[in-house]
Amino acid sequence: MARLSLFVEGQTEQTFANELLAPHLANHQVYLQPAVLIAHARRKGRVHRGGGRRYIPMRDDIVRFTKQEQGADVFFSTMIDLYALASDFPGLAPSQAVRHDPYQRVEFLEQAWRADVPDRRFLPFIALHEYEAYLFCKPEELELFYPNSRQQLTRLKAITQSHTSPELIDDGPHTAPSKRLIAEFPDYEFSKTAIGPQVAELIGLETIRSLCPHFHRWLRRLESLGGQPAPDHIPPTGDAS
Repeated sequence: MARLSLFVEGQTEQTFANELLAPHLANHQVYLQPAVLIAHARRKGRVHRGGGRRYIPMRDDIVRFTKQEQGADVFFSTMIDLYALASDFPGLAPSQAVRHDPYQRVEFLEQAWRADVPDRRFLPFIALHEYEAYLFCKPEELELFYPNSRQQLTRLKAITQSHTSPELIDDGPHTAPSKRLIAEFPDYEFSKTAIGPQVAELIGLETIRSLCPHFHRWLRRLESLGGQPAPDHIPPTGDAS
């Protein structure tokens, strides 16, 4: 049995963690505490949360929690986006050398983050390239919220089919996964905290992990914290099959 604290970038990830990840991990004897919005500032002794766009407040927030929880059965992880990562993030500049390989780059950044937080229980995760990539695993599930949208869904499915994994949909300011969704459904920009987690639930964790190798490896690692065997199959990097 293990306990897990998860720091997330925004309310969409918070709901996803609490409603999808928590019950799933409980089946593996890993008890996820209510997900915490990660800090972006600390002023006059008060922590301001959400956003994840400044590194030092994020790091200090995590370190503070690790010092409060000293148990060997307590672990800490994150769910923030690679897209628009904080400019002062450790390893960000040298990671540009492997920008051509998003999987290698994100793993490099996670290792740099883990090295910068002095606690072996810290297991950072950075989503490639952002949460909305997971919705591209089965974009037709958006039809529940956007009926009579066959053309828009066809275009979104074509984007999925043009990449070996939804995680590889790029991080351009106009072509990142969320930007592509908003281009087809402008309302998503203002309703993503409600719609995003519900669509992910319709798609299902098993489908998401089968198409998103980086997400799968993280989830498998979390599952293993409870001391039970995790799923053996690990999708090869970049393999969407």
